[in-house]
Amino acid sequence: FPLDDRRLSGFLYPEIGYSNRRGVDITIPYYLNLAPNYDATIDTRLMTHRGVMLGGEFRYLFDNSRGTFEGTWLPNDRESDIDRGFVHWDNETRLGSNWGVSVEINHVSDDLYFQDFGRGLNTSSISLLPSRVYLQGRGSWWNASIGGDDYQISDPSISQNNEPYRRLPRALFSAEHDVLGDLHAGVDAEYVDFTKDNALDGRRLDLFPYLSLPIETAAYFVRPQIGYRYTSYNIDRASDRTPTRGVPIFDLDAGLVFEREIKLGDGEYTQTLEPRLYYLRVPYRDQSNLPLFDTQLVPFSFGQLFRTNAFVGADRQINANNLTLALTSRLLENASGDEIVSASIGQIRYFDDQLVQLPNRPTTDFSGSAYVAGVDLHLNSRWRVSLDQQWNPNTHQTDLSAVQLQHRFGDDGAINVSYRFRRGYLEQADISALVPITPSWRLVGRNTYSLLDSRTLERFFGVEHDTCCVTWRALTRHWIRSVAGQLDTQSDSALYFEVEFKGIGATGQQAENFLRRSVLGYQ
Repeated sequence: FPLDDRRLSGFLYPEIGYSNRRGVDITIPYYLNLAPNYDATIDTRLMTHRGVMLGGEFRYLFDNSRGTFEGTWLPNDRESDIDRGFVHWDNETRLGSNWGVSVEINHVSDDLYFQDFGRGLNTSSISLLPSRVYLQGRGSWWNASIGGDDYQISDPSISQNNEPYRRLPRALFSAEHDVLGDLHAGVDAEYVDFTKDNALDGRRLDLFPYLSLPIETAAYFVRPQIGYRYTSYNIDRASDRTPTRGVPIFDLDAGLVFEREIKLGDGEYTQTLEPRLYYLRVPYRDQSNLPLFDTQLVPFSFGQLFRTNAFVGADRQINANNLTLALTSRLLENASGDEIVSASIGQIRYFDDQLVQLPNRPTTDFSGSAYVAGVDLHLNSRWRVSLDQQWNPNTHQTDLSAVQLQHRFGDDGAINVSYRFRRGYLEQADISALVPITPSWRLVGRNTYSLLDSRTLERFFGVEHDTCCVTWRALTRHWIRSVAGQLDTQSDSALYFEVEFKGIGATGQQAENFLRRSVLGYQ
């Protein structure tokens, strides 16, 4: 036990637990204070059902580099009769004032690793492991990077066919500079080599040079932009190996900001009224001969009203002759500047049919998109209400609905009630709370219920005791596992315990971090 701020080599607090997957689970960490700028921790983990797993972490900090390397290894797992392990490397290196290297490498021995050995409250649900390495550069008017991305599926419920394409190499370049007064010239460029096992491989070049003339004032803004998007492919297939797509894109974003002073009771406020128009023109191009490497439809939201493309990725570019009409109003408290109320509503009006769709999706001839509305209301320091709604006039149905209510009470109490609905995907109700009993005792809990499946997806309940010297938390959790997109009838339960000796250290399952993410208002 160190008596001052100096780090010392030695044993750290052990981690002790039990699971029906691992049996009695004991980890004994040993810390090595190797130097002021790098250290290491060696873990010996005994699991009565699995065997002995060795692990470690090495951290370093140099003038131009910093990072962490960690890994685990379990030889001949008693349950699966194979070697199991995990490797992670995170690194940032600066190469001068404008260039640097960013590294993130992840790899697991098999797709059940996190379910079998993810002892924390969140690691057991990791389903996709990304790895990426990039050389990055930045200047006053340009950004560039070259590197690659790879992914590994770490969830047995996800088919290997759904594994994303490897992007190696991948190069990006963007630039924007003044050319004549407020006239800006810019370009966005991307080159990617896509590869995937048992799938169509190919290379893609996407270029978008543009001119823009933004005019910004306190009372209004006008942002016209015109560009030309050119995309070419070199595909490993028997015919039509080098398809291309070229399309001009014009958009105009304009808005006004009106303000007025109002008085409500004893308070003085400023109310704004902010109408906004967004026009988008993109001629139709037949793209049925183009592959789908990394392109998906973005879920519709208020921000989607002002984008030049409904897809992410360059394999599809929508055709458009659209006008977005939107209105936002805010109520600001003059004394503090706090936003008391924010309300927005908007819709896209279509003047042409929506011809560009993903495969097996029909074209549509809607005259308008769904109405998107949202309200964020701070009644006072203790009450907050948020509402989001999407109503589709083409189907006369609600596509999305979300309501969240938060009430804070006492010194640090909080209760949250929410409802979430997205047609065809989910309908859930959720309640969470932090309830102080005495100055040193608190209760915490959450229950998430699926109305679509008529069952509880997750619930946990815990107690926390806090004194001047010691804090401890105990938490019990029960949750449903998801398999292949369907709710499995099997469930998992766990008990977590954490003890913190203030000024010395903590041992346990890091329940505090989980509670901060799960209960809005937890402190």
